[in-house]
Amino acid sequence: MAREREHAEQCALFRWAWSVRREHPELEWMFAVPNGYHRDIRVARKVKAAGAKAGIPDVALPVPRGPYHGLYLELKVGRNKPTSAQRQWLEYLGSAGYLATWCTGWEAARDVIVNYLNLEAA
Repeated sequence: MAREREHAEQCALFRWAWSVRREHPELEWMFAVPNGYHRDIRVARKVKAAGAKAGIPDVALPVPRGPYHGLYLELKVGRNKPTSAQRQWLEYLGSAGYLATWCTGWEAARDVIVNYLNLEAA
C-alpha cells in the first residue's frame, strides 16, 4: 500500500514539474530512478545485473546550483523513513557535492526543488 502511495506522490511531483516547465525549464532534466518496483525474480536479476542498486534516491535533477552538482530526492509518504541503504546513498551523495535529501509528500519535494532552483546558477 505504501509503495502505491509513494508512486502516486511521485506522479503528482512530475505532473507539477511538467506544469511549471516554462517557469523552470531546468525541470526538463529531472528524472525518476525506477528502482523501487516489485518485479518477478527473473526480471529483478536482469535489472541487478544491469547495474541497479538498492537505496538510490527516487528523483534526480542533474542541474548544478550554488555549491551543488545536482539534486537527489528520496520521496516518502506518511510516517515512512529512508531505509539504511537509502540513508547511505543520501550521505554519500551529500559528501560528493550533491544536495541529497528526503521528503514526505510531493509538496515538500516541490518546495525543495523550487528552493534548489532558486540558488544561484553554478
